[in-house]
Amino acid sequence: MKNTIQVGFWEKIARLILKNRITILIVLAVLTLFLAFQWKNLAMTYTEANLLPKDHIANKDYQKFLDRFGEEGNLVVIGFKDPNFFTPKNYAAWNELMTGLKNSKEVDLVVSLNDLKKLEKDTVNEKFVLSPFINQNKTHDPAYLKNVQYDLFHNLPFYEGLLFNKESGSVRSAVYINKALVNTAERKTFILQNLVPKIDKFEKTTGVDLRVSGMPYIRTINADNMKGEIGLFIGAALFTVSLIFFFFFRSFRATFISICILIVGVIWSFGTLGLFHYKITILTAIIPPLIIVIGITNCIFLINKYQQEIKLHSNQAKALQRIISKIGVSTLMTNLTTAIGFATFMITGNDLLFEFGLVTSINVISVYLLTLLIVPIVYSFMSMPNEKHLYHLTKTYISTLLDFVENVVKNKRKVIYTIYGLLLVFSVIGVSQMKVSGSLIGEMPKSASFFKDILFYEKEFNGVMPLEIMIDTKRKKGVMKLSTMRKMDELQNTIASMPELSKPVSVVNLVKYSKQAFYNGNPEYYQLPTSQEQTFILSYAKNATKNSKDNLMKSYVDSTGQYARITTFMRDIGTDEMAKVEKKLHAKIDEIFPSDRYEVTVTGKALVFQKGTSYLVDNLIESLIFAILVIAALMLYLFRSFKMVFASVITNILPLCITSGLMGYFGIPLKPSTILVFSIAFGISVDNAIQFMAKYKHDLLQNNGKVKKSVFSALRETGISTFYTSVVLILGFATFTLSSFSGTIALGGLISCTLAFAMFANLLVLPALVLTFEKKKAKKEDLEGLEGNANFTN
Repeated sequence: MKNTIQVGFWEKIARLILKNRITILIVLAVLTLFLAFQWKNLAMTYTEANLLPKDHIANKDYQKFLDRFGEEGNLVVIGFKDPNFFTPKNYAAWNELMTGLKNSKEVDLVVSLNDLKKLEKDTVNEKFVLSPFINQNKTHDPAYLKNVQYDLFHNLPFYEGLLFNKESGSVRSAVYINKALVNTAERKTFILQNLVPKIDKFEKTTGVDLRVSGMPYIRTINADNMKGEIGLFIGAALFTVSLIFFFFFRSFRATFISICILIVGVIWSFGTLGLFHYKITILTAIIPPLIIVIGITNCIFLINKYQQEIKLHSNQAKALQRIISKIGVSTLMTNLTTAIGFATFMITGNDLLFEFGLVTSINVISVYLLTLLIVPIVYSFMSMPNEKHLYHLTKTYISTLLDFVENVVKNKRKVIYTIYGLLLVFSVIGVSQMKVSGSLIGEMPKSASFFKDILFYEKEFNGVMPLEIMIDTKRKKGVMKLSTMRKMDELQNTIASMPELSKPVSVVNLVKYSKQAFYNGNPEYYQLPTSQEQTFILSYAKNATKNSKDNLMKSYVDSTGQYARITTFMRDIGTDEMAKVEKKLHAKIDEIFPSDRYEVTVTGKALVFQKGTSYLVDNLIESLIFAILVIAALMLYLFRSFKMVFASVITNILPLCITSGLMGYFGIPLKPSTILVFSIAFGISVDNAIQFMAKYKHDLLQNNGKVKKSVFSALRETGISTFYTSVVLILGFATFTLSSFSGTIALGGLISCTLAFAMFANLLVLPALVLTFEKKKAKKEDLEGLEGNANFTN
């Protein structure tokens, strides 16, 4: 690092770049083609993001469950709520739909009204048999279908809460996708090219509005929406920053050069993802527009400095050399701090964030190098800027803004400290109201039809997010003991009483149904057998499970009979409420199941996500602290002044506090998508502080240690770039609010808000603190310490 800031080093770099212009352009073109070729490796992710490290206890428990019972997230539900459904025409269309899905190679099992089985007693063979609930030869008769509707809602309690809601009259079917395909591209093909067209055809034929949900369906449609937004983000970001850039500079060629750099940056960012064979996720999808927004700031700094140099001495060669030797090193440091902000995500222990942090930090430095090389090289082939290109440097509104800032800093420092002190108190109160929360589906587009379908199933069937309870009886065939059944039934009654959870499903349901069947289908006998009944009824039930293809309960007891599972579904209640549900379940489990005889594990996607959210928030807070410390250490090395580093860090922590306070007041929870804001925003906002401090230190040497004169000369020169870059960043990140994903909207909106506060902090608070901390004239030994860093300036 030391060699990079020695006098003469960057002058050599400048000469090297300008003497090898053609070679450098050819190398960049070849590298761009190579990375563009890596796009062939790009693909959308087909798996859910796991927020926990692989060795976390929640992940281990979930993996044990999957090893025992297989993939749980393979259920797609198709339902409706239509009192006029039970007609021959509608039933025929429904039968065609379900039969078509059942015959699909991607589907393992369909449990549906048209193919529903009822349990009946076979007294000859002393077993239960599964017989069709509906006689297909009579479905042309409207009266018969009305009787079917009545029998379904009144005589089959086994299916209540599973396939129908007795109170509202809603009905659904369960489609179990082949578990081996759930996390592959074949799932997407099946959903989009098979399932969706069949559903559209049914709705067009009958006029019945179908509701479709389940994790495979949600993940597929969500990923398809995300894929469609990538182009929107890139286009919106490129258009926004280009428009603002042109408004500030009023130069078509400066705007064109910047757009070309940003487009190459986008190619490189996608190419990097492809090179590492990383999938496109909700996070990596925003890397290209991030690079656009961040990359334009480098263009602003270099082009603004180039034009200032031309205005100063009208020597193009000297101006080109200086933007590399003077701005090159300071922008390197600012890009390093931005990259550090992203790189800290790599220490969270989360694969998704590791990939995001690695690729983004690499491309932040890459787009810096692109700008450092392309801007001076392209301008070297062009004529010098004329007066119209330099007019923006003397615009009235810029001069007025800087006059105002200088006046406030010079004469109103107490007012600045009072206002920011009050904002800090305001923020602390707001932060105390913040909550840590998150939701497995809360980040998804609220306006999408599949999200409305989720709400339908939450209302009618209490949710679609699976929660699993695995019970180890510690002895073979222990599940089928009546004592175990009763304990499971007691736990299921507790689950059924919780409004956050759906009616649970387990082998207990089948045993209850067995007793009902033994008593000739009388629904009043839908209950566990007594001690006297258990011998013959359970023997009937065991025989009934031999037909694995038609046995709905085959996945609820393992082959040894030692392990059982209870499956329920959870509403979208947020991780804070999930924690309360988990606590209540554990309390009941501890009460019912003695630990010396049973080992009960609560797991499932919903619970793993809840644990992951809490874990990730804690680790992202740690990564933010780490980023602040690393950036502070870097600044200390560069500026050799604890006071200056303290002033810079405090200035840029204040905006984070204000944003946190606003989140508390407006009820925006701390969750993965919002906690990301702080590391990103700090890494970006501190760039302006570094630019100011670098120029201040340079001017301090030039002005023989006169602090006040150096502060205001630095403020005058860097103030323009600070204003320009901040406005571009604020509006650039604001384009993320065009997303339909609430997490992306929050990310863009909160970063924009934070950067707006940071702009005013760096323009007002930072110079005020420097004037307060420093004496009127710097000490001689302090100036001597700056001489080694003289080239780290503007």
